[in-house]
Parts: sequence; C-alpha cells; structure tokens
Amino acid sequence: MLGLMRKHATSWLIKIVLGAIVIVFVFWGVGSFRSRKASLIASVNGEAIGAEAYNQAYNAMMEQMRQRFGNNLNEDMVKMLHLDKQALDQLIDQKLMVQEADKLKLRVTDEETVDSITSMRAFQTDGRFDPRLYQRVLDYNRLTPEGFEKMQRNSLLTSKLRAYISSNVQVSDGEALTYYQWQKAAVDIEYVLFAPDTYAGVETSPEEIEAYFDKHKSTYKTDPMIDVQYLRFDPDQYKDSVTVTDEEIGEYYNANRSEFETPKTVEARHILIKVAADAPEEAVEKARARAVEILDMVKAGKDFAELAAQYSEGPSKNNGGYLGTFKKEDMVAPFAEKAFSMQAGEVSEPVRTRFGWHLIKVEKVNEASTQSLQEAKGRIRDKLLGEKAKALAYDAAESFYDQTLEGDNLAETTRETGLKVIKTGRFSRKGDGLEGVADRTKFINAAFGLEPDQISEIQDFSDGYYILQVTETVPGKIPELEAVKAQVAADLKKEKQGAMAEADAEKLLAALKNEPGGDTAAQAAFKSTGFFERDASIPGMGYENDISNAAFMLTQNNPLPEKVFKGAKGFYVIRLKNRKLPDAAGFDKEKDDIKTSLLRRKQSRVFNEWLAYVKENSEISIKEGVIE
Repeated sequence: MLGLMRKHATSWLIKIVLGAIVIVFVFWGVGSFRSRKASLIASVNGEAIGAEAYNQAYNAMMEQMRQRFGNNLNEDMVKMLHLDKQALDQLIDQKLMVQEADKLKLRVTDEETVDSITSMRAFQTDGRFDPRLYQRVLDYNRLTPEGFEKMQRNSLLTSKLRAYISSNVQVSDGEALTYYQWQKAAVDIEYVLFAPDTYAGVETSPEEIEAYFDKHKSTYKTDPMIDVQYLRFDPDQYKDSVTVTDEEIGEYYNANRSEFETPKTVEARHILIKVAADAPEEAVEKARARAVEILDMVKAGKDFAELAAQYSEGPSKNNGGYLGTFKKEDMVAPFAEKAFSMQAGEVSEPVRTRFGWHLIKVEKVNEASTQSLQEAKGRIRDKLLGEKAKALAYDAAESFYDQTLEGDNLAETTRETGLKVIKTGRFSRKGDGLEGVADRTKFINAAFGLEPDQISEIQDFSDGYYILQVTETVPGKIPELEAVKAQVAADLKKEKQGAMAEADAEKLLAALKNEPGGDTAAQAAFKSTGFFERDASIPGMGYENDISNAAFMLTQNNPLPEKVFKGAKGFYVIRLKNRKLPDAAGFDKEKDDIKTSLLRRKQSRVFNEWLAYVKENSEISIKEGVIE
C-alpha cells in the first residue's frame, strides 16, 4: 500500500513552509545542513543519533520559534531557550520510546501508516490526499517517501506507547471536586495603587543622565540592518503562456467530483439537559422528565429560543440554543440521525446522547446538490490556469537557480537574462525600512537567515517565488549619548518615578502591618476589586498573575502580603477583604469536563515520570561540545 502511494507521486518541486512537517521533523529530524558536520553526536543504548538528524531537528525548532516570536527572536533568546539542548533531548527521548515500544512488542501496520499520512491536511488538496503535493513537500525537505513513512510509523508507535503506559490512569470524583473548589474559589481584595506617572517635578541632571546611559548602554544598541537584492518570479506574468483545454477541465471535474458536491445540511437549535453517559437510571429519567416539561412548554406556544436561553445547559444557551448550519457528520450519531430526518419547523421528542437529553428544533434544511461541469467550468479553468502558471514560475526560478554558483552576484548574473533585480535598501528584523514586499515576515526571516553574499534557495511567498541575496550587513552598535539623550533622560525620569512610587507603597504596607487600623487617609484610599476567580482578570487592575496568586494565599488571620507588587499601572498594596468557595451545584455540571482535563494532565505526568525513569536507567552518551 505504501508502494502504491509512492508510485503515483511525481517529482514536481515546490517551496512550502509546512507546520505539520516541521513538528514531525523536531522529533524525527533527517536531512542535511551546512553547519554542525560531525557524523555522530550522541548514542542511546548503543544506537546512534547522527548529525544530520540533530541539525534538522534543531533547525525545525528554530523555524517554530521564528513563527512564534517573529522578528523578536534574536541570538540572546535562542541561547536563553537552550534550543540546542531541547532538540537533542527530544531526539534522545524519541529514540528511547522506540526502543521501549519494541521491547513491549508494539507494532504499527502499513494500513495505519497510510491512513495517518493520507489524512494529514498538509498533504491534501481540497480535502483529499494529493500524491503530487505529498512528493513535492518531501522533495523540498530532502526526504524520500520511505524515510518519511518510517518517521510517521515511529510517531504512531510512540503514540501507542503513551496510550499503553497511561492506560490505567484514572481520576476520581474526589480529585475532580478538590480541583473544582481550588479553581473556582473567589477572593475580594482591597488595594491602593501608587502610579509612577503621578509623581511630578522629577528632575534629571546631566551627570545622572550620563551615569544612567553608561549603566544601560546595551538598551540603546541599534538593530542590525541588512541590504538585500532579489528576484521575484510572479505566476501572473506566466498566465499568457498557459492554455487549459476542455479535456483537462473535464478530467479535473471527474477526478474531483466531491469538490463540486454540496452535502445536505441542517440549520437547528437545541435545548440540552445534561446527564452523564454513565449516570444511574434514576438520574437519566429525572433529566428526561425535565426535557419533556420543556417540550410541553414548546407545544403550548412558548418560543423555543427563549426557552433555550432559560433552561438549556449547553454552551449555546446564550444564543438561544442556536447551533448554526452543520453537516450530518459534525454531530454525534443519535442527534444527527434525528435532526436530518426532520422537516423545517419541527421540534423533536427528547433525544439521548452521551451529553444528555436534547430537544431539537430544525430551522432550515438545505438539500444536497451537485454543480454541473458547465457550471463549474469557469472555476476549474481559473484554478488550472493558476496552477500551470505557478509551475512555470517555479520552473523559471529553478532554471535560474541551477545556473548560479556560490559567490555569484545576482545583479551581474541577470544582465543577459532580462530578469529584473530589485533592491530593498537597508532594513532591520523589525522590518524598518523594508517596502514593496507582500510577505514581509517570511521575507525578513529568509533574508536574516543568509550569510553575506549567499544566494538563497527558492522561497515560496504569497505573491510568487523569490531568490534573495544579502549584499550588505550593518551590525548593531551602541550610539553616542547625544544621539539618544532625550530618550535616556525620559527613561531615567521614569525609573526615578518608579522608585518613588515603590518606596511610598512599601511605607504604607509597613504602616499597615504595624497598625492595621491606623492612618485614616490611607484606609480611605483603598478600593475594592469585588470577587474574582483564580487566573481571571482582576477588576480595576487587569491580568496581574503575581497579585492574583498572592491574593489566594491570604487568609483572614494574615490578610496582608509580605511585599508590594509591581503591576502594569504601578505599585500595589493589597489586603484580603473576603473569600468564598464555589457553589457545589455547579460541580455536577462541570464534573465530566474537569475529569477529562485532569485525566490528560495525569496521563502526561505519569508518562513523563516513566520516561524519566527509563532515561535514568539507560546508557546515553553525548559528544563533547554539541551542547553549549
């Protein structure tokens, strides 16, 4: 079956940045890279981890960090995150997991591997597995189908291992209740804010400004800049060279029939009366009786949406039970079977699912339909035209790239080709100075990943294929004081104001501890937040995690914290006013969700503890110098 999948895959190359594949590479890195050329970097119970695997895993992790942090990612952040250690640790963990799965005789079949790969959205076009896209992605990442299939098989194997190790983990009702009471507890605190910007008349002398600058010079270091020249191969410019025949349109239509089929859909509302799937019969009947009572109200002429808003226990109650328009497979089987057997305007008898009892009202039925070839002809023609033009653009980019040599200058290389080289002018990682580029983030990341004069590989951006070359690099530098004097003076003033605010806050906290009821003016300055839950926004303050965590540690006997807190608006003195436990009745509604969440955490913890034990009892050696 795997061979059949490869048989129908072509070698048409394309540049694709693919999140799903990046994640796989972090765990199963293969390929090559121009640096870190040592052949062996680690050994796990006698099995080697090679440099190519490590380099690919490291660079995949770097790509993830670039996508997460964008232009804010710099060398200091990379060092702080210890990406080199993270990449190697993940490879070691994966090697250990495969070894342990083998000991347990866990296996993955060809059918399981095929199903997992063909269901990946990264390899699908219009919701269906695309063998050509599959091969193009592998080609770009220098992978063979055999190599990737082995990686995927290993990934599925470790998933089975995780399930096996954590299969006996359970969460009791008592654990769920304890968590519910902890998570849903609420406190009401009082606070006084000392805002730095309210301290007027703060002066800064030339000597202080100079001293502050000397102490914080690195803060004012300019961003590194680069100058880039590039070629853009725009697919739109190749459309005049492309033709699409009626035969091709017909072939596409016949091969992709599902693309032109609109399945039957239903627009509906529902009222849910919750009852657990494993609830005793008495509870099930009690919930059903409640649903029947509400149904009687509907039959008596009450508005279904208003009843849903009042009685439904599902998340859609705030929208009058409105579920929108959905396909049959979008809903659980009993619900879907009933909804798709009804006519518009009908209201069902109570329907049981694992969530509880539902009353369903169908608002509208949209019957299935199929667009004819004639109706779809224009859309297909445009799509094939775009694909062919994009292929020609890539071929042109590839043809040019294959003629370049290391050390070539793009401007000189293109003189006899008629291609237009575009120059950016200097710009920073933040994009300052970069104009005329549609996909700025990808462009910046690609450019700053190049060495001076290095010609990039073909880059697939949203408006075509690009080949880049860095022509100049300007390192960041610390400016002269005069150039940033106004900013330094403002920063120094802000620091002084902050110190004054913090000192006054600490003075008040000390006074309250010595004499809790003293200082009438200070007592009057306190404001109450009202009750708020853990991890929620604090009324009047916003999201302040340190203050929230401290507030839930306070008691009636010890209502004051040990210190003042620095928040977004300034320095806070807080004290406990009141606390309350959550309503016990709410636990029944949330118990199932809480148990599911706790189970996942517990399974993850158990597995990680098991893996740590395996790691501790394994023979692992790492080549000196791999981890900085």
